Amino acid sequence: MKTLTVGLGERSYPIHIGSGLLDQAALLQPAVPRKRVAIVSNTTVAPLYLGRLRQTLQQIGVESQEIILPDGEAYKNSDTLNLIYDALLRSHCERSTPLIALGGGVIGDMTGYAAATYLRGVPFIQIPTTLLAQVDSSVGGKTGINHPLGKNMIGAFYQPILVLADTDTLKTLPDNELSAGLAEVIKYGLIRDLPFLDWLEQNMDKLLARDTAALQYAIARSCVNKAEVVAADERERGERALLNLGHTFGHAIESGMGYGNWLHGEGVAAGTIMAADLSRRLGWISEQDVQRVRSLFARAKLPIVAPDLGPDRYLELMGLDKKVEGGKIRFVLLRQIGHAVVNGEVPPEILLQTLQACCKEQVAETSDTRHG
Repeated sequence: MKTLTVGLGERSYPIHIGSGLLDQAALLQPAVPRKRVAIVSNTTVAPLYLGRLRQTLQQIGVESQEIILPDGEAYKNSDTLNLIYDALLRSHCERSTPLIALGGGVIGDMTGYAAATYLRGVPFIQIPTTLLAQVDSSVGGKTGINHPLGKNMIGAFYQPILVLADTDTLKTLPDNELSAGLAEVIKYGLIRDLPFLDWLEQNMDKLLARDTAALQYAIARSCVNKAEVVAADERERGERALLNLGHTFGHAIESGMGYGNWLHGEGVAAGTIMAADLSRRLGWISEQDVQRVRSLFARAKLPIVAPDLGPDRYLELMGLDKKVEGGKIRFVLLRQIGHAVVNGEVPPEILLQTLQACCKEQVAETSDTRHG
């Protein structure tokens, strides 16, 4: 097991990464002193791992209230959020009752938002079961739900008190979900960790084969990068915005295609290639750099062509992005491979060129046709 710390003063918390952590009651015990928790999971993850978590909690005398939600990005909304509130209220859960998120990014985001708002704040524990959640969404305290007009537009910054990333849960992860998580892993190399990007190029086959040592290294390295950024800029007033490389385009893809039709990591992959193309058109990186980015995402079995929503639709959806400031879309772009910047002064004609060039092909909805 490897343990990292997100340094936020009195609100600092550990991230435990390793195999078999769901069975280690000693890791959970400091976070559940009142002997009662509420576990939020979904219909896919609960049959796989809820029983093990329940048994582990029983070892330390902790009773669990269990809340099972439907699975999928399409359910990351206010109606589903109310199911959590309903269960907490009916069970008379108190301010000292921790909420445990057992699942992927959707469960983590919704449980975190419920924890931030129920009784104006209750303790929150993340047990992420997907690669994307283990390397990104479980760390840093971004919580929220989607709105029909925009992804993650309603939410709160609310830090967990513990993150428990059991890499054994990745054994049951579908291949496309594993690839979706790799999109966020690659992101860290592109924005701030060039040696890690080099390592990913050398070890991508091991990651796809679910080599335990390679996965644990990639998860830990990703979490180190995110923890450093979050500690320096918790509420995204500066450096933390760089973690959104590819997300402005990617969120537009997710919204425009209908939540759930493209996985978050798939949208980020196609969006990052669009951001790389835009960076090249600004004269910052070379065509060879763009091809390097494209090649790595293709090797990770991720989409390298964006869906053709049309430039006007992209502009409409990107205008709802959280990074819009003063009416201007602020893009995270690559000054060079391994160094990202935020730019709100992209000439409209250059942005249009990227939208037209990257969306030349109408892409079918099946994932098999998304890859070049």
